[in-house]
Formats: sequence, structure tokens, C-alpha cells
Amino acid sequence: MNPASGKYIIYIGLAVVAVGALIYFFGDKLRWLGHLPGDIRIEGKNGGFYFPIVTCILVSIVLNLVIALIRKFL
Repeated sequence: MNPASGKYIIYIGLAVVAVGALIYFFGDKLRWLGHLPGDIRIEGKNGGFYFPIVTCILVSIVLNLVIALIRKFL
């Protein structure tokens, strides 16, 4: 393992801590995430099915923009 991969692991860990802190401190303001129009929810007597398709698309777009910005400036 070379030193560059160690730096990447540290950066990923810091990103996970930052996302965790955002969820911890602002979780009550993010309740809309996962309940967007277009998210699939089917509930029956014995259970249910939930697939947040629009939320997944939104998160994917935001992450792609963030990664593109990081690549542009680094």
C-alpha cells in the first residue's frame, strides 16, 4: 500500500464524518428527503414496499456535481 492510497482513505473518512455530522445536526430539517413526489410506496395489510427513485436520482445528481467540482479544482 502506498502513501497516496492512505491519503484517499483519510479523505473518505473525513467525508463520512462530515456527512454524519450534517445528518446528526440537521436531520430534522432533512425529513423531506425520501418523501419526494415520484418515490414509490406500496403498502398492504401484511407489509409494504418503498423505493425512493426520485430521491436516488437527486442524490446522484448532487454527488456527481460535487465530484466534478472537486476534480476541477484539484
